[in-house]
Amino acid sequence: MSDSNRIVFIDYIRVIACFLVMLVHASENFYCVSADTTMLANESNRFWVAFYDGGLGRISVPLFMVVSAFLLVPVKSGMSMGDFYKRRFKRIIPPLIFFMWVYCFLPLVWGQTTWEQAWHDFKLLPFTFPSLAGHLWFMYPLISLYLIIPIVSPWLERASAKDERLFLCFFLVSTLVPWLTRFVSADLWGTCFWNPYFGMLYYCSGYLGYLVMAHYIRVHLKWNRGKRLRIGISLFVIGAAFTAWSAWYAGVPGVVMQTPSYEWSWEFCTPNVLLATFGAFLLFTCIEKQKAPGWITGISKLSFGMYLMHILFLSNIAPLFMPEGPADPVLPIYLTIPCIAILCFVSCVVTTKLISLIPGSKWVIG
Repeated sequence: MSDSNRIVFIDYIRVIACFLVMLVHASENFYCVSADTTMLANESNRFWVAFYDGGLGRISVPLFMVVSAFLLVPVKSGMSMGDFYKRRFKRIIPPLIFFMWVYCFLPLVWGQTTWEQAWHDFKLLPFTFPSLAGHLWFMYPLISLYLIIPIVSPWLERASAKDERLFLCFFLVSTLVPWLTRFVSADLWGTCFWNPYFGMLYYCSGYLGYLVMAHYIRVHLKWNRGKRLRIGISLFVIGAAFTAWSAWYAGVPGVVMQTPSYEWSWEFCTPNVLLATFGAFLLFTCIEKQKAPGWITGISKLSFGMYLMHILFLSNIAPLFMPEGPADPVLPIYLTIPCIAILCFVSCVVTTKLISLIPGSKWVIG
């Protein structure tokens, strides 16, 4: 996208969402004991992890999904499915493969992994992300979204606002599925051991809902700026407050628990995260500047590479702030978490900018 055609508020979203991803992962240092177990050391950690990771950070991934759909749906007239795939995947697949290799082997340099684990991760690359690159899970739903865009585009081009609202109602109900399967029944709406995934609302659920929401906002939502501000603030505060509260309530200090039991309301396709994301996106649409500051546009262009590499920096920065462990960081935790995220963010900006100056850098950072 040329600078003259850029959508200013989208650049702001990319920058803020990229920082929020790092804020989430900075927070994880204060509750993750292992890949699937959680323990909060004290009441201060309990509150600030819930605030930063739950209240603020959970909208980051859905915002990226909404941005992709907002820009790409429907597919441009005359573009074939093959051409769309070629254009999108040429941008994201080479950098993804490069960083998968990096996460397999570069952590050997500072002793974060072993040769055995690195080789094991490398052999599994066709099927999953490296063990030290859990954030790359996001790439698979993003690829899935790209796969479905040319298929749903013809429907979206002819669908009325009423049609899309009806689908979004189905999507809203589907966001209850994580809670219903946890608190009511694991076998929900047709799911069972011989049909574990494809329940009644499967085809109306997941990130496809965010895709349709993005198109609805762009094409059919005609609210004035004042209304978008009022509703955006209200929905963001309600969704974020519930997400933060649920984490605070579940996270009893000193008690080891399974991470899903702590993060029960943090899944990205739950009602509270949906409300907060919708509200936040409406607030960003209220930015009506004709041009963003150069540093915003510059970082927005680098955001994909920053996302891919940020765990390499964060995993080395975070221990500097907590040499005695998460219970006793060098600064109060309300400062420690954002400081880790800010240092990681700045490191990624500088590194991706330097890489961008190298010919062929698009194959590394997109």
